This record gives sequence, C-alpha cells and structure tokens, in this order.
Amino acid sequence: MNLSKRIAYSAFALSFAVLTSCEEKKGAASETKSGYSRSETLYLAGSQWGDPNTFNPLVEPWLVAWPANDRFNIMYEPLTAYNSLTGATEPILGTLVSYDPEKVVVDIQPEAKWSDGTPVTSSDVKFIYELGKRFPQAPTSYVGEFVSGIKVDTVDGIERISFMVNKKERNNPLAILDQLQAIRIVPAHIFEKYLAENNNDFAAVKKIKCDKDPVVSGPYTLAQYNNERIVLVRRDDYWGNNVLHGGALPVPKYIIHPIYKNNDHFAINLQKGALDASMNYIPRVNEKKKDGVSTWYDAPPYFVPGSMHFLYLNNTKAPLSDRKFRRAMAAAIDYADINRLALSSYTPEMKPGLIMSDGLEKKYYNAEEVNKHSVPLGNKEYAKKLLAEAGYKAEFDDKGNLKYTIGPKGDTLPTLFIKSPSGWSDWEAIVNLVVKHLRSVGIDVREGFVDGSQYWPALPSGQFDMIMRKPPVAVTASLPWNRFNAVMSSRNWRPVGDGNSMNENEGRYNGPKSPGYNKRVDNLLDIIPVLSNEDSLKAAYTELNNIFLDDQPIIPICHLPEEYYQFSTKAWTGWPSEKNPYAPPQLPWVGSGINTLWRLQPVK
Repeated sequence: MNLSKRIAYSAFALSFAVLTSCEEKKGAASETKSGYSRSETLYLAGSQWGDPNTFNPLVEPWLVAWPANDRFNIMYEPLTAYNSLTGATEPILGTLVSYDPEKVVVDIQPEAKWSDGTPVTSSDVKFIYELGKRFPQAPTSYVGEFVSGIKVDTVDGIERISFMVNKKERNNPLAILDQLQAIRIVPAHIFEKYLAENNNDFAAVKKIKCDKDPVVSGPYTLAQYNNERIVLVRRDDYWGNNVLHGGALPVPKYIIHPIYKNNDHFAINLQKGALDASMNYIPRVNEKKKDGVSTWYDAPPYFVPGSMHFLYLNNTKAPLSDRKFRRAMAAAIDYADINRLALSSYTPEMKPGLIMSDGLEKKYYNAEEVNKHSVPLGNKEYAKKLLAEAGYKAEFDDKGNLKYTIGPKGDTLPTLFIKSPSGWSDWEAIVNLVVKHLRSVGIDVREGFVDGSQYWPALPSGQFDMIMRKPPVAVTASLPWNRFNAVMSSRNWRPVGDGNSMNENEGRYNGPKSPGYNKRVDNLLDIIPVLSNEDSLKAAYTELNNIFLDDQPIIPICHLPEEYYQFSTKAWTGWPSEKNPYAPPQLPWVGSGINTLWRLQPVK
C-alpha cells in the first residue's frame, strides 16, 4: 500500500468510518448514568460513526474502532508528534535526532514501557515497520517503498534507530518523517505470540479484537464499549507522566466517545455541555457561542486553515482534457460565495495554487508568480472570454437558463456531473454552488450525489467526470510536497478502465504516454524531498506551483481546517486557543493535541 493510498484510507477512517456491528464487550462492567463523575470524565466525539467492531491495531485502519485506528496516540503511540502550529517534531516514544537525504534518525525513550511493564524497544519499532515484508496485507506494507532498512545502534546507553531512505524507490525522507507520527508502535512480544499461536496466519491474528486488557503504551486504555459509546480509563502508571509531563497525571480520569448518528447530535450536545469537544462541521458556530461553544479564533474564520478541498477533474475526458476549459472553470467559481454560504465563513480568502498562503507554508508562497500564472478567481467575464477563445459556445433559453454547451467542433457536449457523497451537508452545499456558478458562464454541469458504495470506488477507478475530494487530511512535515504529490504525481499513472486504479492523481493528469507529458513535474516531485537549501526549496515549489496554475489539473475550492476543533467550557476549561496556544487546534487524542489532557481543569 503506497503512501497516498494510506492517506486516502486515513481520510475515510477519520471522517466517515463505516464499521460493522458487534455485541457489547463481554465481561465489561455495566455502565449506569451515574457511573462516571462529570468532573472526572471528558466527552469527545467525531471519530467513531458506527458500532465498534475491533480494537486490533494490525487491522486496516478504516475498520478499527477509535482510538486504536489511524493517527490516534492515546492508546498506541507513535514515535513522535508533529506540532502543526510550530512545525516542531515533538518526542513521544522516540526523539527525532536528525534527518537528511540518506536517513532519518530517532532515539528510543529509555523509560518508555508497555502497560504490562515490558520496556518499549527497537524490536517493537522494527516489528511494525517491517511487518509488510512478512505479510503484504499488513497496514504498514507501504513502508518498504520509503525505508530500505532499519539500523539499530546504542549511543550512551540509548537505542538509536536509523531509518535508511530507500534511494531506489521513493527516495523521500519527508515521507519517513510523516511515518514517525502516523505509525503507532505495537508490542512485538504480544503480537509475535499471537502469530505463533496461529501458525503465522496473519488473517487469523487480525480477527483478535484486542478489546480486553490490551497491552498499550499510551496514557489511557480501553475500559468498555457498546454501540452507544467507547470508554477509556486513565493509566496512572503511564511512563510519559514522568518523562514528558513533569510527573503530572492527565486530568480526566475517563474519556468517553459517544457514538452519534448525525452532525445535529454533535451541535446539540456541545451546546448542552454534554459533549466537551468535537471535530465535526457545525454550521454557524458563532451562533452557538452564547451557549458556551468556543473555537480557536473568537471571530471569523474561527478555525486555523490546514488543508484544501478539491474538485478533481478527469483530465482524460473531453472537454476536461482541454487546459483552457479547466482554467475557465477555475475562473468562473465564486469562492467567496462558497465560503460564506456553504462554510459559514470558516476559511480565509481563497488564494490560487496548491501552497497555503499563510501558516507554516507561507515561506514557499510566491504571490508575484501566482499572480502571473493564475486565472483571476471568481471572474465570470474572464471565464466566458477563455471559453470563447477556445471555441466553446453556450445556448441559453429565454429565461437565461443554460440549455447546453457546444464544443469547438460544433458538437453538443454531454452534461458533466460532479460526484459527491450524499448526506454530507457541507459538501452538498459546495457542489450546489459550484454547479450554479459554472452553469452561469455556459458550462453544462449538474450535481451527482451518490452513496458511499458508489463514491469511494469511483475515486481510484477514474469513473467520474468531476469528483469532490479532500487530500490529505493531516497537517504533516511533508506539506506542501504531499499535496502536490497527491494531485500531480505520474509515478503510478494508470489509464481508466480494465480494473486499473490510482490512489494519487486520481484525475489522471500528465499521463507519461500522453502527447503533452511534462516530465519536469515528476522531476520536481522527486527532488523536493531531498532538498535542504531553503532558497532551492522555494524555487522548486514556485516552479511546481506555476505549472499547476498553468495547467489547472484540479480546482482547489476552499481552505479548510485540519479538523473542526470546537469545544465547550461548561464542564472543562483550559482548552488551547489563539489566546492560549500551548497545543495545536486538535482534539486531545492526536498529534501534539494530546498535551491538552494535562492542562484541562474541571469547572468547580
């Protein structure tokens, strides 16, 4: 599984997990309404949408229940955490020593221990990182593309691990930095035992639920679960209390993730104070502030931008294969309208290109070059001019409604559809507005809302005209390279059809065998991860962004937060915010956001 495939699956798991049902955990203590003191219990939500099925960290992340899935480091911890506010790589099970084009070096925390008292060692790290060599179906099977080998030394009594960059494959130390925060380390002595007991049948080991006294390294462990909630209990003997937090305990004794069926439940319970924080889109959050709901900023845009929402275009299908047509589309969309009406003004002004114009990426954003290469956003007259120059004509009825679009050859073009998941209210609002904007300039586009069974397979297979997409979901050390790679890389380019699938560049831009193939795109994607000189990096990013703006293979629709971080102060105070930025705007179970657990205080 390559990196982009893992990112695609991670986004799916984080945002809209679809899990199979199960019975309530056998042997778990029965829960009553008075079973958890409010002053000891933190209620968090947004990462579990269905019945919990398994807590086995070796199962595909989109099938595992919170918090044993994906990037959550509250039970199973990664080596490091990336601070999306500062750009720092912070220590957890390991400390980043250095990285260069040859290797990424990490020291293991000598005091780190598993909950059964066994030390965390390099053997645990090697087990999970190299599991794909033994079992191709392992969730870390993609690692071999980036890590050619793992070297272990002892320096001043501390285990030092060198992840050697796979120069023959991806040659990408940036991706290894991402893996340090994405891959949770698991206890090798436990899972090797499971493998031995099952004759090295990996499929059999994946069936173990790991839901009773799991061996973990993090500050909390599983207490009980059912189809309404998942309950974690604090581990008072957590090794990190002394090493990372000055001997303090996390303040909440319990963390409960209630399982809601739709977004309305999040907003209602947050306003009531029954929920302390969530990462779900809540429209008009400013209207909830009188009820004690808070966000990172007190005023618009309320959230810190960290990702982009894209309209992917099928570059192999006419008229979307026409660069001028794509650029006209980009000019026609009223991005301010989308921000105001679909996103409750949660994002800053939309800027062209794939580099965020603020925050950690700002140093790579060249406004002068962007202005030279970009179409003017939200300029319908410019869009009409581009379409006319390219030979496209629109036929409207007497009421000004678009009837159809005529192509350069005089043929009536088929209606184009924007595929998007039905029921995702913010996405549906965006699609409706995009359709309105494009039709107003003479581009025949319609909504194409579908259920998940049709949406997710369509992405890699290329079975779409246009499709809504949000990669990558996490703010990591490899951005903005990761974003460019996700939409422009030709490394694994496959034509549409015959079962071919792609998990990066799903719009199939810049096919290596196409007449207009631009090799420079792939060259830049290859050299950026190994550049260390800042001036060289800025120049490379500017050139790559210019190519993107000239070709417009996809259309960035809006800037979005890494997650919709909103919290209530009715039961707990001390949340990080713009005025108190000790941790990033993340729920306290992922990345550096976990530090919040040691700073919260119950309301007296």
